[in-house]
Amino acid sequence: MKTEVSEMEERKGKGEVMSGTLDLSALPLDCITLIISFTSPRDACRLSLVSTALNSATESDAVWESFLPSQFQALIPSSLSFSSKKQLYLSLCENPLLIEAGRKSFWLDRVSGKKCYMLSPRDLSIIWSDTPDYWRWVSIPEARFDEVAELLSVCWFEIRGKISISMLSPMTHYKAYLVF
Repeated sequence: MKTEVSEMEERKGKGEVMSGTLDLSALPLDCITLIISFTSPRDACRLSLVSTALNSATESDAVWESFLPSQFQALIPSSLSFSSKKQLYLSLCENPLLIEAGRKSFWLDRVSGKKCYMLSPRDLSIIWSDTPDYWRWVSIPEARFDEVAELLSVCWFEIRGKISISMLSPMTHYKAYLVF
């Protein structure tokens, strides 16, 4: 894979234009891997289509480990095993994990690799949730969490949730959604 390189260089008072080619495949695979690890998961996937050298680099565990959260090993149950960090990354994008005794759900955004969380109803502060006239706690087989809160009747609707800032991805805007 060759890239055209043009640069203006002043040599001893003379303006000369130097033109040549740079063979990126001549770079060591570790160097290419390191460069790709500073991009994003989306960029890595796009780069894998450019050449066989870039494809080899993008398959490296070093690339995909750089897209995983720093404490990812503590999140993965010991019963799960993956043949590569890429497989682990894709699994975390497609199969949310229950964490903190099933009170939160964790997954990665496929495109950016940013951390995503869902708080269980039991991890929220729901006004009047302990009053059977207003709320009922039920199990729904297809739900992500063991119990969900079913609203029966209410004259005041207030729900609050908290999450430790240390759990979130830096430099990221988060949004809150009420899922029902």
